[in-house]
Amino acid sequence: MVFSSSIFLFYFLPVFLVLYYVVRPKYKNLTALLFSIVFYAWGAPDMIYIVLGSLIIDYYIVKSLSKSEKRRKLLLLLSVFVNIGMLAYFKYANFFVENVNIIISSFGGKAAKWTDVVLPIGISFFTFQKLSYTVDIYRKESKALNSFVDYAMYILLFPQLIAGPIVRYNEIENQITDRSANETWDNRFSGFFRFVIGLSKKLLIANTLGAKVDEIFLMAPADMSTSMAWIGVIAYSFQIYYDFSGYSDMAIGIGKMIGFNFPENFNNPYVSRNITEFWRRWHMTLSRWMRDYLYIPLGGNRVKTKARLYFNLWVVFFLSGLWHGAAWNFVAWGVFHGLFLILDRLFLAKFTDKIGKFPSIALTYFITLLGWVIFRSATLNYAFEYIGKMFSFTGSDSFIYFNNKFWFYMIAGAIFAFFTIIKPGLKVENRIFYKSPSKAEILPVMIITVILLFFCAGTIAIGGFNPFIYFRF
Repeated sequence: MVFSSSIFLFYFLPVFLVLYYVVRPKYKNLTALLFSIVFYAWGAPDMIYIVLGSLIIDYYIVKSLSKSEKRRKLLLLLSVFVNIGMLAYFKYANFFVENVNIIISSFGGKAAKWTDVVLPIGISFFTFQKLSYTVDIYRKESKALNSFVDYAMYILLFPQLIAGPIVRYNEIENQITDRSANETWDNRFSGFFRFVIGLSKKLLIANTLGAKVDEIFLMAPADMSTSMAWIGVIAYSFQIYYDFSGYSDMAIGIGKMIGFNFPENFNNPYVSRNITEFWRRWHMTLSRWMRDYLYIPLGGNRVKTKARLYFNLWVVFFLSGLWHGAAWNFVAWGVFHGLFLILDRLFLAKFTDKIGKFPSIALTYFITLLGWVIFRSATLNYAFEYIGKMFSFTGSDSFIYFNNKFWFYMIAGAIFAFFTIIKPGLKVENRIFYKSPSKAEILPVMIITVILLFFCAGTIAIGGFNPFIYFRF
């Protein structure tokens, strides 16, 4: 079940909200948990038992950890082993066997037989949330929950279960047991508006561009023109941004409607002036998770040599690439960004500061486009051929028709992606996204919401291309 489906939008979400608002406060977490289980089981009925089983095991491990002084480290390692082991098996077992078989075959050996493992939906996201809970309790930064229902609700809460944002335990610890201060009509109204904005970004921009992106990336690079290659990757840069940020907006909006303040996940990443800044703005909850639970424990910036500092950065972004998917193109994408983070520290950040705001933004966007080719391509060889085509400056007999609708949303995507380069644009965004509407603004906001919802409902009714890119991660 996806947020942009008719079953979710017209049945699941309204029924959930009505029941959630009418039940007594002590039953709200249970209501949210039961609906979250249904939400997950709808898309992966066979996997819900594995997910619930892992939750039960982890809950009691961490509960014992919170009460123990002598066995704390042992229980921490056990929890980490259970979670990383589960992630490694389900997400990377197929990848490992495939690569071992390639090596064996290259020496004339017989490939090992293997039954492909099915990947549970959203495993990367809820595994990181479970680990944050364990580590926060171990560090004594937070207190363990006394109720399994509360713990399971925190991990499985459907708005952010499948594709984030990654909500760390210490960020919403107090909200898990008491959200009464946040359960206001202002939050419900602004949360619904935020949800509709995210739905519009996903359905109107991301889906429209994504259909053409798929057509282009199904072609052999040799069969496309240089202009088509550039159109494909630029469209993809907007598709993945509005797809993922749209999902995050919807998650944050639903969270707000039920009293949660989820962390922001995007902050206009394409106006970044270097790759280091890009990662402060793109998928921010993953970046902060990697920083606090991996980069800093490795030594972070507090190391004796620059070589060790660069090594730490490479490790973090190698694993970040691998986190996104069990394929070499994702690893290469992570290494690619790790390289530019190191170059920023060596000289590139100083260079982009000197050349000015707009040239540095253009250069950073160009670098991210090259990275998106690697990320989107089915294989590394395809990525290299595609990038080669971008700079071959050749034509092609192949033809893809780009209608006015595509160009309208391509231009709209570009405008909104770079809207905050100027200060008035930033003020408008802050007014719309991060502040509750005043009494004078309620009516126009309601009109905008209804219009956008009408267009989204029409798009859903028509059907067609409607995937969520990050669901497979």
